[in-house]
Amino acid sequence: ANAILKLNNELKKPLDIYLIRYSDTLISLSDRTKLAKALKADLFISLHCNHSDNPNARGIEVFVANSNSQYSEDATWLAFQSQAALNKELGFDSRGVKFANFQVLRGTIDYCPAVLIELGFLSNHDEGNFISENNNIEHIALSILSSIQKSIEL
Repeated sequence: ANAILKLNNELKKPLDIYLIRYSDTLISLSDRTKLAKALKADLFISLHCNHSDNPNARGIEVFVANSNSQYSEDATWLAFQSQAALNKELGFDSRGVKFANFQVLRGTIDYCPAVLIELGFLSNHDEGNFISENNNIEHIALSILSSIQKSIEL
């Protein structure tokens, strides 16, 4: 998220991007969605790295709310755009776009398009090493920022 913010701030016309947290602190799920509502966000993206007891589990997956709202179509489009951009940039397996009842998606569904992105598995040796390298973090951030820009252009 910090890498996305940094790349955005280097643009000629940067977007107004706010992070839920700027350091490694715990913010409750309900407070995350409250902040998005208070900021009247146009878009909500929750970034995560996956983990599995199976060390061979791998790939990127993007989630949207499994409920309908006026933002469902835009959220689903952003999810597919993000999935495609990340898979192209990183070469990771696609675990697909999925519908889920995660709290951050439930809490924002009536306010803006929202997606939750699992950027790969830290428990997978190859993906965990890749995700941890600073140069690769910039590639991930650029893919996500490009997806955000494309969603705003529509």
